[in-house]
Amino acid sequence: MSRLYYTPPENHIFEEVREKAILLWHEVDTDNDRFGYATSKVNQIKNIGNVGDNLMFIVAMFDFENQRKFAQQLSDASRLAIRERMIDGGSPEYLITF
Repeated sequence: MSRLYYTPPENHIFEEVREKAILLWHEVDTDNDRFGYATSKVNQIKNIGNVGDNLMFIVAMFDFENQRKFAQQLSDASRLAIRERMIDGGSPEYLITF
């Protein structure tokens, strides 16, 4: 593993990923956040900065099926940035939806 996994992407990529993740969290919680699950997830990422592996922290919050949904909402540049980091981190190709 190189250090790409821990290298922040360009700011516009990070901002897109964070914004789309917040939107998806509100969509994922089908009980309208009855137990505060989505709110908890959003609160964890809404103010984090583009440092270290925070991009991958956001991605890892979603299960495999929701990573698929997430990937479909992102630009090609953001998907590529995530894909490269997943490969660098040792994820098997068949588990990468980006």
